[in-house]
Amino acid sequence: MSESIIRLSAFFGILFIMACWQALAPRRPLRFGYQRWPANLGIVLLDALLVRLLIPTGAVGAAVWAGQANFGVMHWLNVPHAVAVAVAVIVLDGIIYAQHVLFHAVPMLWRLHMVHHADQDIDVTTGLRFHPVEILLSMLIKILVVALLGVPVLAVILFEIILNGMAMFNHANVRLPLRLDAILRFVLVTPDMHRVHHSIIRSETNSNFGFNLSIWDRIFGTYQAQPGDGHDGMTIGLSQYQSEQSGSLGWMLVLPFTGRPGGYPIFRRESDS
Repeated sequence: MSESIIRLSAFFGILFIMACWQALAPRRPLRFGYQRWPANLGIVLLDALLVRLLIPTGAVGAAVWAGQANFGVMHWLNVPHAVAVAVAVIVLDGIIYAQHVLFHAVPMLWRLHMVHHADQDIDVTTGLRFHPVEILLSMLIKILVVALLGVPVLAVILFEIILNGMAMFNHANVRLPLRLDAILRFVLVTPDMHRVHHSIIRSETNSNFGFNLSIWDRIFGTYQAQPGDGHDGMTIGLSQYQSEQSGSLGWMLVLPFTGRPGGYPIFRRESDS
């Protein structure tokens, strides 16, 4: 079975499960609900087509090249394959955490990332809603890291499936028993944990950057357990985009070039906006 079929099967399987789960056991009422889905799913289709067109081999291709050329730290150190796979998945997760912080810290990158945060609801499709330029930059970062580390092909495939699946899981509007959530978030980013990151309040938006492992937020002091207004009372999205519909595909594509960043970039004051 090819890598593409494996990833597509995992994508549609997890999307279906999360969509059913949030329909049967929603965590909070949605303001706009399913009317956001065509644009949110449309942009992920556009993202996938552009990546396939512009960077056809992606991170897997970089891993294949590194293996054939015996290039990268893990090849130079002759790290056993099983150890290399485990270490690579963890390191790549840390890189994605750092990348996420970077996209909140650099105003130009934040403009791209606003597309994700401007969603006025949060559900499984929010985890797929990223501007194509952000997706392309993210892929270039992964390719560079994979090549420099000499990441095994298996690790790249596993990581891409985990990253995509966890993004859908922790953005999903699903209700978990509070005790189970408390246990899971010692290791994993849960929906309640990540929902804080989509709060309209700046200090909460700039917290809980992890997508898979929760350890990075705890280590680097960006962890916030709960939203100040509670999960039912919190407002989702960005303060400058609460009075207008932010769900059309065209609006999302032009937002980085025409939108207002507000005071959300980490090192930026509201008065600078």
